[in-house]
Amino acid sequence: METVSIHDKKFRLYIPSEDIDQKVSDLALQLSKDLKGKELVFLVVLNGAFMFASDLMKKLKLPARVSFVKLASYEGSQSSGQVRELIGINEILKDKTVVLVEDIIDSGNTLDELLQALKPHEPKEIRVVSLLFKPDAYEQSFRIDYTGFRIPNDFVVGYGLDYDGFGRNLKDIFTVVEF
Repeated sequence: METVSIHDKKFRLYIPSEDIDQKVSDLALQLSKDLKGKELVFLVVLNGAFMFASDLMKKLKLPARVSFVKLASYEGSQSSGQVRELIGINEILKDKTVVLVEDIIDSGNTLDELLQALKPHEPKEIRVVSLLFKPDAYEQSFRIDYTGFRIPNDFVVGYGLDYDGFGRNLKDIFTVVEF
């Protein structure tokens, strides 16, 4: 069993890079079918979604603009419960299909904040794609249109996800063993 140590915690391999790559290919294919002919802006939520978004965009078979927003709600390994917008929306979104690209959705509070911030920009529609989804932690009611993996409410790192800034560069996703 492959393990990694980050700070004071040990993590074991949870989702290998090959499975991630296949899931990203599947999501790109589905998005390419569903969104064909639409004027698209992919809005990537940083920092965590950068690896997922990069791989997804390379596999997408549609013309699209890509922009970034940076929101934060985590402190260490726990959600702080408060969302701070760090970098705002700088694209014209009026009458466009906006695809929010998330690395992980747990409580949904970060995404809810972003959805509220998008309303004044008057997009035609908003779709949500997330590599990971924790249904047991989910507290919101909005629909998540595309999900890669449904996972338990465990702390995970790798493939863009971090623990206090470390672990983002791991090609696989790991789950905590020692909390």
